[in-house]
Amino acid sequence: MPVEFLSEGHKKSYGRFCGDPTEAQLATYFHLDDSDRTLINSCRQDHNRLGFALQLTTVRFLGTFLAKPTDIPDLVIHFIAKQIGIKETRSLSKYVKRKQTHHAHANEIRMRYGYKDFTKGDSRFRLIRILYTRSWLNNERPSLMFDLAVAWLTKNKILLPGITTLSRLVSEIRDRSTNRLLKKLYSLPSKRQRTKLETLLDLQKGTYCSHFDQCRQGPVKVSSFSFNAAIERYEKLHSFGVRALDFSSIPPVRLKSLARYATLASVHKIARMPERKRIAILVAFVQTFEMIALDDALDVLNLLVTDITREAKKVREKKRLRTLKDLDKAALLLAEACVALLEESNSSNDLREIIFSKIPRESISQSIDTINDLARESDEDFHEELIEQHRKVRRFLPHLLRSIEFKSSPAGFAIIRAFNYLKSLEGTHRKTLKDAPLDIIPQSWQKLVITKKGLVDRKAYTLCVLEKLQDKLKRRDVYVEFSDRWGDTRKKLLSKKDWDNHKHQICRSLGHPLKVDEAVQSLSKQLSTAYTITAGNFDLNEKVRVEYKGKLPTLTITNLEAAPLSGDLENLRSQVESVLPRIDLPELILEIDAQTGFTNEFTHVSESNARASDLNVSICAALLAEACNVGIEPFIQQSNPALTRHRLIWVQQNYIREETLRHANAKLVDYQSKITLANTWGGGEVASADGLRFVTPVASINSGPNRKYFGARRGITWYNFISDQYSCFHGIVIPGTLRDSVFVLEGLLEQQTGLNPPEIMTDTAGVSDMIFGLFWLLGYQFSPRLADAGESVFWRIDMNENYGALNEIARGRIKTDRIKRHWDDMLRVAASLKSGTVRASELVRSLLKSDRPSGLAQGIIEVGRINKTIYLLNYIDNEEYRRHILKQLNRGEGRHVIARMICHGRRGEIYRKYREGQEDQLGALGIVTNAVILWNTIYIDSVLSHMKKNGGKLKEKDVACLSPLQHKHINVLGNYSFNLDEDVVKGNLRPLNIADRKGACLP
Repeated sequence: MPVEFLSEGHKKSYGRFCGDPTEAQLATYFHLDDSDRTLINSCRQDHNRLGFALQLTTVRFLGTFLAKPTDIPDLVIHFIAKQIGIKETRSLSKYVKRKQTHHAHANEIRMRYGYKDFTKGDSRFRLIRILYTRSWLNNERPSLMFDLAVAWLTKNKILLPGITTLSRLVSEIRDRSTNRLLKKLYSLPSKRQRTKLETLLDLQKGTYCSHFDQCRQGPVKVSSFSFNAAIERYEKLHSFGVRALDFSSIPPVRLKSLARYATLASVHKIARMPERKRIAILVAFVQTFEMIALDDALDVLNLLVTDITREAKKVREKKRLRTLKDLDKAALLLAEACVALLEESNSSNDLREIIFSKIPRESISQSIDTINDLARESDEDFHEELIEQHRKVRRFLPHLLRSIEFKSSPAGFAIIRAFNYLKSLEGTHRKTLKDAPLDIIPQSWQKLVITKKGLVDRKAYTLCVLEKLQDKLKRRDVYVEFSDRWGDTRKKLLSKKDWDNHKHQICRSLGHPLKVDEAVQSLSKQLSTAYTITAGNFDLNEKVRVEYKGKLPTLTITNLEAAPLSGDLENLRSQVESVLPRIDLPELILEIDAQTGFTNEFTHVSESNARASDLNVSICAALLAEACNVGIEPFIQQSNPALTRHRLIWVQQNYIREETLRHANAKLVDYQSKITLANTWGGGEVASADGLRFVTPVASINSGPNRKYFGARRGITWYNFISDQYSCFHGIVIPGTLRDSVFVLEGLLEQQTGLNPPEIMTDTAGVSDMIFGLFWLLGYQFSPRLADAGESVFWRIDMNENYGALNEIARGRIKTDRIKRHWDDMLRVAASLKSGTVRASELVRSLLKSDRPSGLAQGIIEVGRINKTIYLLNYIDNEEYRRHILKQLNRGEGRHVIARMICHGRRGEIYRKYREGQEDQLGALGIVTNAVILWNTIYIDSVLSHMKKNGGKLKEKDVACLSPLQHKHINVLGNYSFNLDEDVVKGNLRPLNIADRKGACLP
């Protein structure tokens, strides 16, 4: 039974002090109340009183009595001594010599305060029940379960057992929950299904690839062949009938974890497993990957239709360019004829003869025909060229009609009828149709779909249906059941029953009233107050003025000028930079691990608690291989067991994944937030979001085109969320450059660090009324930097209110009736987002993709317009606020410079084909970048402490302007050594770069 999951840090900290407690811990565990002091004062002599008090507070904090009661930090001893009026603590040495007194005091504390042994009573059973539930429902990591057990025992006054006893108990519980999972999954399929599932492990004819390997690999190209292959993959997984099994008693996270293991384990390893485990893994794999395969197929379909549409637009543009000369020639000839018409000297009787004498009748007739053929009406679309792409559509249309079953809301009934009609035609060769549903045909398609004889052209009709199907699918008016990414968004909202049962608590937590009239009244008051304050300061605001562009007034905001740097600040920055130690990036990562222990968050994918010697070195090397984009080759050292090729590949495959990267990053972010200097920069209450672009030269459906950033190739955007403490607490990989506003809310809702910033700042690309509305509903403040703030629409509720100089620009009118009609649904949407039942990006895309927003979307937009106007008024009224937003966004830009420096291999291009691989690589880059920021913060803080000790005078405002975005002292090229001095391994800092300066550079 594997029990060696505990790191050295866990072993050292179990039941003993590791450094000084924090101020919060001192106040919670070491404060003595009146009853405590009464009991302590009953002891004779100071050393007995102090020893008793130390044992009492130690057992509260650690959950156990120390073998040597004085193995306690001096900070704690002095804190306790001060409370009981003891000035001299050296007498404590007398207490150490009296072991009988130690035991007597410990027994008295047990009796008076109700401490119990772990093995007595029902303590062990209660803990097992709690841990087993957590393990079964959440598949908690063993180290986290161990920490939970220690916290529960301490809270419930149960003395800690031996570390081996507790770690073995955790392992036993995890084994029991795993065996239960395997047993349940094995019992779900029938005997026939089990036999069929085992065929997945068979090799395909004439290849070395199994059916299992084939089903694991998703599509990477956007083509008809790729879509057909994706559909065949889905059909193969669907044919096992696993979807029909009852998985309601199995936690989804357990299924996902087992399926993830199946994606990384080799076919041969799975084939050698015991039958129960083998079948359970195959059931979890098929159940999970059937949905993934369906999502992948629909992703390819969406991209394929988009590419066909894009190609049709290109064809039309090329046609227009090729025919411009003929069109110009014909137009000029007709213009010459028109000139003769306009000459007053020509009589109307001789006009035809005059024109035909200059221009032959045949030439005019040809010019008219040319113009009729080539000229296009202003509202004419590219649909004619789209029909020319019908051959491409026929390559994948049969698979689409046969295999995908679409459902719809009432808004999508018409397109479903049309799609089913096309399905009924499959296999026939009719070129024209008589009974096709025509209610989906818009005006722009009428001329092409309806022939002169009143029949329906099949090619045009098919392309029109496909275009409308894609549009409805994006808006989720049409959806696919059992799909995660393309399913019905409405079904993911909180159920009506759950909402009705918890709406009062949810509204209190969000800070909104249940009655819509109260909400509208509050918003109206806030809006009116913002207008009044801004209008009152407008004449004194030299940076903002009203100008007229045509008849409409707009605001003009003077650009911010760079704030001048004081000489003291420049001097301080140069001094700090000059004394930072020079360091290689691998050593920096190892040193941060020594400080934080973040590599302990990387656990084996099979959850088998597998550990190896110097595993932290292997993990750091694997992270750097991904972050630097150079692969594992530069890190391989066959003489070092932690850096052999086999070890690094093993670590990459089993330890580096989204879950462990997220936990490790959270540990770095939380550690940064506790540093005094980082809190000088900000309290973690403000964040910014910005994207970093990467070209993806390989074929990938999770990339997109954008000539501005990727040229003729495709790429991805790594959308980062950065706190005012310079740490990145979340990152999202976006195909191409999709609109940032779709994802900006997701970063706040899905991040799992100790930070919870209520305000987020973005560039203009993240702005929309919908986002303002959702942010307000969720209790967040959206603060974008607006490049055209003066041209934005300012909204008002009362059109008769007098806002002075702002009256003319407050032209928009809020329709509060839309808010009142949908207030309950708006709150339900906010509650669903907060509880995580629906992803923010999915909901926002379904709400924004409509040309005619639903009533719910309109209600959210109206609220957003109010919130946006309040923000705009504060934005134009407060120059410091605008500067604060710019400063925070610049922090994100500076952080991206460090990320670019680290990701230097392969020209900084990402060669991962699948979304998961891209997320893992950029997640590793995020951790390494955070480690660099954290290392700089720690050492800058050390430099400042050194300066203070040497009499230096530091201004708080100058310290707040320092930045950890320095990297000249960090070497990322050519040297991948993982050797640390013994002192650094123990968590001590390396010496500052002042040995040869004799302190001259410091005050």
